[in-house]
This record gives sequence, structure tokens and C-alpha cells, in this order.
Amino acid sequence: MGEELEKIYTWKIDSLSLFLRYFVFAGISYFIFYVWKSKTFQKIKIQEAVPSKNHIVREILFSISTLLIHCAAGWMAFYMWKAGHTKIYLNISDQSGFYFIFSVLAMILIHDTYFYWTHRFIHLPGIYNLIHKVHHRSTNPTPWASFSFHPLEALISVGVLPIYLFCMPVHPIALFLFLTGMTLINVLGHLGYEIFSSGFRKSEYGKWHNTSSNHNLHHQNQQYNFGLYFSFWDRIMNTYLAPQELKK
Repeated sequence: MGEELEKIYTWKIDSLSLFLRYFVFAGISYFIFYVWKSKTFQKIKIQEAVPSKNHIVREILFSISTLLIHCAAGWMAFYMWKAGHTKIYLNISDQSGFYFIFSVLAMILIHDTYFYWTHRFIHLPGIYNLIHKVHHRSTNPTPWASFSFHPLEALISVGVLPIYLFCMPVHPIALFLFLTGMTLINVLGHLGYEIFSSGFRKSEYGKWHNTSSNHNLHHQNQQYNFGLYFSFWDRIMNTYLAPQELKK
């Protein structure tokens, strides 16, 4: 399996997958909720206003800028891998099936921690205006805003990659699964519609998850809800604010 994977696991394929994930997930979500079934889903829309075309174009252009920076980081990662400086392995048997699953879960938890604290950092006065204000121009975000970052924020966002490459053995497919899940969660966080029921969000399991309502509230009130996947760090650091129940 390792030899076959090495042939198809290239920087170009990795870069193409970055753009495909963004445009497929964001594009399908936008088409369903904002075009095709907009009236059907109006009752679960978080903010009543509909973002303008200029708003959406700005989100897409900044997201493309972010993806290009991520592609450059990917090229550097491939260069380091080929030079033998990373812990990337190609044969799952080199570790184990259990470790493969564990590594995906570990990357999620590491990223959740990294995201929370870097997110808090770029909200500091001065730094916010320099870097993060670009993302918060989307006070009423759409799925296209999921990677709408200032270039400096894009660099910060990809800073978690060296932790995976140099500190823990990681399989390319595990990394792909993690990045796919991260993109999907990011798109859902900026969806602008709450697709999860109030029952799920109030449940013992659901209350630890960040949904579109949680992150949409952050775009309106920047003092709360800094997390990406979970509300764990927000609850510990007293930065969690539960969104009001949607009108049914």
C-alpha cells in the first residue's frame, strides 16, 4: 500500500483537494440553503438578513487567498517529508489500525485547543484590527466565509500543521480525513442556519458541540464562543454564551 500511496500522494493532489473541499462543501451548502430551498429553511435561519453579492464575493476571494497560503504550506510539508524530516508514514501496519483512528481524534483535539487560543490571541486589541477584522466583516456569515481570512491569519491557521508532522506519526489518509472533517465543521459553523434541533443542542452530548448558532453568535458578539469543534475551552475559560433559541 505504501508504494501505491506514494505515487498518488503528491503536493498537486493535496492542493487540489484543498480547493475541492472548500468549493464542494461551501458550494453545496450555499446552493441548498440560500438558493434552492431558501424558503423551506427560512424558519431555521439565524439572522433574517440575506448577505449581498458583494459580501459573498469578498468571502470567496479571501478564502481563495487563504487556500493558496495553505497550498504553499503543503508544498513545504511535502518537501520536508521527501527530505525525511517528518513523521509521516505510508503503511498503516507501521503503527496499527487503532493508532490510525487515535491519530485522527488526536488531531481534532489538538486543533480545537490550538484554534481556541490562537483565536483568543487575534482578538487582542490592535492585533484584531490588523488581522482578524477581515473575517469579522462577515457579521452575517455564509458558508463561503469559512476560510475568509487575512493572509496573516491564514498563516496562523496553518501553524498547527508542524505539530502533526514533527511531533506524532501521521498517515496521509488520516490527515486527509482530519482536514475533510475540519472543512465540513468550518462550513457548518458559518452556514447561517441551525440544522441541529434544540433537543440535541441541550442534550448532555450536544451541549459540548459548537453548532452554527454558537459561531454565528461569535460573529455578532466577539467576546464569546471562540471554539471550533467543541465548547470545552469556552466553558472552562468563561467565554461561552448560549445562543437564544431560534424562533420556530
